[in-house]
Amino acid sequence: MNRIQSKLQENKKLLSIYFTAGYPKIEDTLPVLQHLQKSGVDMVEIGLPFSDPLADGPTIQESSTAALRNGMTTEKLFEQLKNVRDTITLPLIIMGYFNPVLQYGVEAFCKKCNEIGIDGLILPDLPLDVYVEEYEATFKKYGLLNMFLITPQTSDERIRQIDNSSEGFIYMVSSASTTGAKSGFGQEQESYFNRIAEMKLKSPQIVGFGISNKETFNAATKSTKGAIIGSAFIKQLTANGTEKIADFVNSIKN
Repeated sequence: MNRIQSKLQENKKLLSIYFTAGYPKIEDTLPVLQHLQKSGVDMVEIGLPFSDPLADGPTIQESSTAALRNGMTTEKLFEQLKNVRDTITLPLIIMGYFNPVLQYGVEAFCKKCNEIGIDGLILPDLPLDVYVEEYEATFKKYGLLNMFLITPQTSDERIRQIDNSSEGFIYMVSSASTTGAKSGFGQEQESYFNRIAEMKLKSPQIVGFGISNKETFNAATKSTKGAIIGSAFIKQLTANGTEKIADFVNSIKN
């Protein structure tokens, strides 16, 4: 069983952390992962920097630009992660845009992910239909789960299609905006969370966008399996480097 699927079976609310590979410093990728594992997070999304990150808010965009400036590339990330499973047991997901995967070669990319122990991918701009028709067989060949995004605007019919094609979790975007930390959720988000809960989907949902502290984590996970924190974590990395990762995670979990 894939590590993501095993984690989803645990009887707890899951905390997933997103960070940009090669940020704040080019060689921080593995140290950040090691600190996150020690601090007790459940899953990690490793952001593959891209020059045109349409779904990302300013904080993640800036970290992506800085990482590219530092010299981060797809090849460099794979090099940094080649022995990652010597020390990291957490489920690992690469999150990015489809263009760098296409440039690398989809099969070559998936093969490399399999070799180093990546468990899944999140590619927001890879449409479900294209994935199913052209790439699903390749992902399955290399044991990779592909996580799809839904938003408050996604139709019930489309959500059912995504649910049927999902073997991991559904990434539940909390709002139609770009990523970024928010202070809380409004009525629109609450209605959306309730609507999805009432659909009784087979796939667990993990909420992303707008989770920044214990309050928003608890609100987001009331009727879902877990939540993802990205921008707020990037901000603490910007301020403190790798020094206070455990403090940040503890502020969410405890």
